[in-house]
Amino acid sequence: MDSDVHITFEDQQKINKFARHNAKLEDYKDELKHKQNELKNLEEAADEIELITDEKIQFLIGEIFMFQDSENTQKCLEEAKQQIQKEIEEIEEKCSKLKEVMSDLKTQLYGKFGSHINLEADEE
Repeated sequence: MDSDVHITFEDQQKINKFARHNAKLEDYKDELKHKQNELKNLEEAADEIELITDEKIQFLIGEIFMFQDSENTQKCLEEAKQQIQKEIEEIEEKCSKLKEVMSDLKTQLYGKFGSHINLEADEE
């Protein structure tokens, strides 16, 4: 029965494209987890700073620590949280686009090859 399955150059290109997109999706998922963890850390830091009153706070900017009051530190943390949230949304959008392309490729390839091909990616 396997002799009935013929893979054309175009089919191979689709399979390769699916594999590249799947690898890229995994990279985005890893990056997304990292950004979500970073956001969580910033939120926890903001919560802790609310408890501090008139003390100067060390705040890491680039590669140095600067002393700031709690109000300015809160502003910096809020800006950082907004930036991370924006990056998370961009990564999620990229994931969504990749999943759309992969879904289309899966439909085409399963339509042609049926059970002779396995393109199942780990879905969350």
